[in-house]
Amino acid sequence: MTGELGTRAVRGSLWLGVVNLVSKSSQMLVTLVLAAVLTEGQLGVVALAVSLVNLGQVVQSIGVYDVLGRTGRDPRRMAGTVLTMSVGAGLVLALALVAAAGPITAVLGVPDAAGLVRLAAAGLPFSAAGGVQMGLMHRELDFRRRMLPDGGSAVLGAALTVGLAVAGAGPASLVLGLVGTAVAQPLLGALAGGGVRPCWDTAAAGEALRWIAVVGPAAVVGALLVNLDYLAAGHVLGPAAVGVYSLAYRLAWVPYIMVAVVLGAVAFPVFTRLRRDGRPLAWAVTRFTRAVLVITGGLYVALAVLADRVVLLGARWAAAAGPLVLLAGYGAGICLLQVWYQAVKATGQVRRYLALESTHLVLLVAGLVLLTHAGIEAVAAVQFAAAWLVVPLAWRVLAGLGVAPPPAELAGVFARVLGACAAGAVPALLLDHAGFFGPADSLPGAFAEGAVLAAAYTGVTVLLQRTALTELRRGGLR
Repeated sequence: MTGELGTRAVRGSLWLGVVNLVSKSSQMLVTLVLAAVLTEGQLGVVALAVSLVNLGQVVQSIGVYDVLGRTGRDPRRMAGTVLTMSVGAGLVLALALVAAAGPITAVLGVPDAAGLVRLAAAGLPFSAAGGVQMGLMHRELDFRRRMLPDGGSAVLGAALTVGLAVAGAGPASLVLGLVGTAVAQPLLGALAGGGVRPCWDTAAAGEALRWIAVVGPAAVVGALLVNLDYLAAGHVLGPAAVGVYSLAYRLAWVPYIMVAVVLGAVAFPVFTRLRRDGRPLAWAVTRFTRAVLVITGGLYVALAVLADRVVLLGARWAAAAGPLVLLAGYGAGICLLQVWYQAVKATGQVRRYLALESTHLVLLVAGLVLLTHAGIEAVAAVQFAAAWLVVPLAWRVLAGLGVAPPPAELAGVFARVLGACAAGAVPALLLDHAGFFGPADSLPGAFAEGAVLAAAYTGVTVLLQRTALTELRRGGLR
């Protein structure tokens, strides 16, 4: 990759990181407030309703970012055509969810969620329009302009949710906040200069449909992978169990959204540009792999070590600690897969991507069928095992495409990251066992334990990852 493209990739990562910091910090605030004001059952009902609507969002937007990022046509005309298709699909799905909300939630054992599903469905057409705007920004690595539509809409939605929750609106507060976010996003995107006019180009629609025909099923499978555990737990264990599990999952999801999604969003246009220019991908894949492991490694070891301190949100959430430890390991696995999947898609071998996602889904379904009855900790263990069983399969696919990180280098990256994790976790756990940080519900103790862990992990990482840090300072992926 040229130095100019490497510099744009690093700047894009930083801007998208700032955008995600704003938007996901807002979501974290919402999670903490809801954990404080809702019961386990109420949070479980909300989680199930949102899961159903999330599936609808994925169906309506399948392939949008990818097809806009890789097309050789006029990107504006392609975006207008995709906007027409995506918003139309959003309207159809919204109507379908409104009609089917009652029977679906009854099957899941949460009939009280039907009204929330119908309400949340109203946001689907708006999120479709916002997704097309984001796709254009991704194409040019222009993540700076995402601050207003993405970060701004998230802040507005979070403020609405928190205000309603504090006022006693209950589970509806989150859904209304999500709808507010969806409506605000395309409006703020137009203000930021990212507006897209709807149009129709038959040739562009044909290209989009051909891409969606392959990527679409994989996107649906991917959505099932992150929502099926909620649905299974709700059906077998009830909404209260889902509420506890969803808190652990939301916490474990933060590093994935903050880091892996950011790097993956930057990686795909970088990989596709290298591919168009006829340049090799393996070394770029290696550098993105190292970056995602180094950054998320520290975050996930912190979540695992501090898992018992989830009682800071209330003693009723103590049962979330065990699942959180396992979901931290699961999160590390899917962060790695997120980057590797971008490389597979960039080569045009999307059927292999679909095969990997489908294998993951089969493993997950089999585990959930066998173990969901054993409780939410078993559900978390199934997610952990399924993700890490797919990791070596994904590397084999990359190797077959000639873009895999070399085994020796990958082993070295894993060893250095695990060494830094151990260096951070061991002293923190020993001091905690000795009572140095006080009881689990001590806020000063949590900060002190986190500081010890962060200092040790960062110090060892600086020593062991000098090459990677030097590359980053020089502009990254040259």
